[in-house]
Amino acid sequence: MDRLTKEQRHRNMAAIRGRDTKPEILVRKFLFSRGFRYRLNHPRLPGHPDLVLRKYRTVIFVNGCFWHGHENCKYFRLPKTNIDFWQKKIERNQERDKKEQCQLAAMGWHCITIWECQLKPKIRMQTLESLAYTLNHIYLEDRKVKTYEIPESDNNLMAAEPEPTYGKTKHP
Repeated sequence: MDRLTKEQRHRNMAAIRGRDTKPEILVRKFLFSRGFRYRLNHPRLPGHPDLVLRKYRTVIFVNGCFWHGHENCKYFRLPKTNIDFWQKKIERNQERDKKEQCQLAAMGWHCITIWECQLKPKIRMQTLESLAYTLNHIYLEDRKVKTYEIPESDNNLMAAEPEPTYGKTKHP
Protein backbone atom coordinates (compact mmCIF):
# COMPACT_ATOMS: atom_id res chain seq x y z
CA MET A 1 0.00 0.00 0.00
CA ASP A 2 1.19 3.46 -0.83
CA ARG A 3 1.33 5.87 2.11
CA LEU A 4 0.58 8.87 -0.09
CA THR A 5 -2.69 9.74 -1.77
CA LYS A 6 -2.94 9.46 -5.51
CA GLU A 7 -2.64 13.26 -5.91
CA GLN A 8 0.41 13.46 -3.61
CA ARG A 9 2.14 10.62 -5.48
CA HIS A 10 1.34 12.34 -8.79
CA ARG A 11 2.91 15.61 -7.56
CA ASN A 12 6.02 13.77 -6.34
CA MET A 13 6.51 11.92 -9.61
CA ALA A 14 5.83 15.06 -11.70
CA ALA A 15 8.53 16.94 -9.77
CA ILE A 16 11.26 14.54 -10.92
CA ARG A 17 13.28 16.31 -13.59
CA GLY A 18 14.74 14.91 -16.77
CA ARG A 19 17.26 17.72 -17.25
CA ASP A 20 19.64 19.60 -14.98
CA THR A 21 19.77 16.81 -12.43
CA LYS A 22 22.40 16.90 -9.69
CA PRO A 23 24.50 14.10 -11.25
CA GLU A 24 24.37 15.82 -14.64
CA ILE A 25 25.45 19.15 -13.16
CA LEU A 26 28.39 17.45 -11.40
CA VAL A 27 29.61 16.07 -14.73
CA ARG A 28 29.06 19.40 -16.51
CA LYS A 29 31.00 21.40 -13.91
CA PHE A 30 33.89 18.93 -13.98
CA LEU A 31 34.13 18.89 -17.78
CA PHE A 32 33.91 22.67 -18.07
CA SER A 33 36.61 23.14 -15.42
CA ARG A 34 38.89 20.84 -17.45
CA GLY A 35 38.39 22.82 -20.66
CA PHE A 36 35.87 20.53 -22.35
CA ARG A 37 33.11 22.41 -24.14
CA TYR A 38 29.74 20.84 -24.84
CA ARG A 39 26.13 21.40 -25.84
CA LEU A 40 23.14 20.27 -23.81
CA ASN A 41 20.37 17.97 -25.03
CA HIS A 42 21.05 18.36 -28.75
CA PRO A 43 17.63 18.19 -30.46
CA ARG A 44 18.85 16.66 -33.73
CA LEU A 45 20.52 13.61 -32.21
CA PRO A 46 18.59 10.48 -31.24
CA GLY A 47 17.74 10.44 -27.55
CA HIS A 48 18.71 14.10 -27.01
CA PRO A 49 21.94 13.19 -25.16
CA ASP A 50 22.64 15.04 -21.91
CA LEU A 51 26.00 16.32 -23.18
CA VAL A 52 27.29 16.54 -26.75
CA LEU A 53 31.00 17.12 -27.36
CA ARG A 54 31.30 17.71 -31.11
CA LYS A 55 35.06 18.11 -31.09
CA TYR A 56 35.37 14.60 -29.64
CA ARG A 57 32.44 13.20 -31.64
CA THR A 58 31.11 11.96 -28.29
CA VAL A 59 27.79 12.03 -26.48
CA ILE A 60 27.38 11.48 -22.76
CA PHE A 61 24.28 10.14 -21.05
CA VAL A 62 24.03 10.67 -17.28
CA ASN A 63 21.55 8.01 -16.20
CA GLY A 64 19.71 7.55 -12.94
CA CYS A 65 20.13 4.01 -11.63
CA PHE A 66 16.43 3.58 -10.90
CA TRP A 67 14.95 5.07 -14.08
CA HIS A 68 17.27 3.23 -16.43
CA GLY A 69 17.47 -0.06 -14.53
CA HIS A 70 21.16 -0.21 -13.64
CA GLU A 71 21.83 -3.92 -13.17
CA ASN A 72 23.59 -5.12 -10.00
CA CYS A 73 23.29 -1.69 -8.43
CA LYS A 74 22.12 -1.18 -4.88
CA TYR A 75 20.26 1.97 -5.94
CA PHE A 76 18.05 0.07 -8.37
CA ARG A 77 15.15 -1.70 -6.71
CA LEU A 78 11.70 -2.16 -8.15
CA PRO A 79 8.96 -0.63 -6.00
CA LYS A 80 6.90 -3.09 -4.02
CA THR A 81 3.64 -1.72 -5.37
CA ASN A 82 2.50 -1.79 -8.99
CA ILE A 83 5.40 -4.06 -9.92
CA ASP A 84 4.17 -4.88 -13.42
CA PHE A 85 3.91 -1.22 -14.40
CA TRP A 86 7.38 -0.34 -13.13
CA GLN A 87 9.03 -3.41 -14.62
CA LYS A 88 7.57 -2.68 -18.06
CA LYS A 89 8.45 0.99 -17.81
CA ILE A 90 12.07 0.35 -16.93
CA GLU A 91 12.40 -2.33 -19.63
CA ARG A 92 11.06 0.18 -22.18
CA ASN A 93 13.61 2.73 -20.98
CA GLN A 94 16.43 0.19 -21.35
CA GLU A 95 15.30 -0.82 -24.85
CA ARG A 96 15.02 2.83 -25.89
CA ASP A 97 18.52 3.54 -24.52
CA LYS A 98 20.03 0.65 -26.49
CA LYS A 99 18.22 1.67 -29.69
CA GLU A 100 19.35 5.29 -29.40
CA GLN A 101 22.96 4.32 -28.69
CA CYS A 102 22.97 2.01 -31.73
CA GLN A 103 21.64 4.86 -33.89
CA LEU A 104 24.29 7.23 -32.57
CA ALA A 105 27.05 4.68 -33.14
CA ALA A 106 25.83 4.17 -36.71
CA MET A 107 26.11 7.95 -37.17
CA GLY A 108 29.74 7.80 -36.00
CA TRP A 109 29.29 9.07 -32.43
CA HIS A 110 31.01 7.62 -29.37
CA CYS A 111 28.51 6.97 -26.56
CA ILE A 112 29.44 7.16 -22.89
CA THR A 113 27.01 6.36 -20.10
CA ILE A 114 27.68 7.59 -16.58
CA TRP A 115 25.51 6.09 -13.88
CA GLU A 116 24.25 7.98 -10.86
CA CYS A 117 25.97 5.54 -8.48
CA GLN A 118 29.32 6.27 -10.15
CA LEU A 119 29.00 9.88 -9.01
CA LYS A 120 28.64 9.13 -5.31
CA PRO A 121 31.31 10.97 -3.26
CA LYS A 122 33.58 7.95 -2.65
CA ILE A 123 34.23 7.21 -6.32
CA ARG A 124 33.21 10.49 -8.00
CA MET A 125 36.72 11.75 -8.81
CA GLN A 126 37.83 8.38 -10.14
CA THR A 127 34.82 8.31 -12.47
CA LEU A 128 35.31 11.88 -13.66
CA GLU A 129 39.07 11.49 -14.17
CA SER A 130 38.51 8.34 -16.21
CA LEU A 131 35.93 10.25 -18.27
CA ALA A 132 38.48 12.98 -19.03
CA TYR A 133 41.09 10.34 -19.89
CA THR A 134 38.65 8.59 -22.23
CA LEU A 135 37.71 11.82 -23.99
CA ASN A 136 41.37 12.74 -24.52
CA HIS A 137 42.09 9.25 -25.80
CA ILE A 138 39.16 9.44 -28.25
CA TYR A 139 40.41 12.82 -29.48
CA LEU A 140 43.94 11.53 -30.06
CA GLU A 141 42.76 8.34 -31.77
CA ASP A 142 40.48 10.26 -34.14
CA ARG A 143 43.28 12.62 -35.08
CA LYS A 144 46.14 10.15 -35.09
CA VAL A 145 48.96 11.30 -37.33
CA LYS A 146 49.61 8.78 -40.04
CA THR A 147 53.26 7.77 -40.31
CA TYR A 148 54.71 6.44 -43.49
CA GLU A 149 57.69 4.13 -43.63
CA ILE A 150 60.01 3.70 -46.58
CA PRO A 151 59.83 0.18 -47.98
CA GLU A 152 63.05 -1.82 -47.68
CA SER A 153 63.45 -2.02 -51.47
CA ASP A 154 63.91 1.76 -51.57
CA ASN A 155 66.88 1.84 -49.18
CA ASN A 156 69.24 2.99 -51.94
CA LEU A 157 67.39 6.29 -52.32
CA MET A 158 69.32 9.28 -51.09
CA ALA A 159 67.71 12.34 -49.57
CA ALA A 160 70.36 14.68 -51.04
CA GLU A 161 73.11 14.52 -53.58
CA PRO A 162 76.65 14.24 -52.25
CA GLU A 163 78.53 17.51 -52.02
CA PRO A 164 80.40 18.22 -55.27
CA THR A 165 84.21 18.39 -55.01
CA TYR A 166 84.86 20.95 -57.79
CA GLY A 167 88.37 19.93 -58.59
CA LYS A 168 89.46 19.48 -55.04
CA THR A 169 91.78 16.61 -54.57
CA LYS A 170 92.00 14.52 -51.53
CA HIS A 171 95.41 14.19 -50.00
CA PRO A 172 96.25 10.93 -48.33
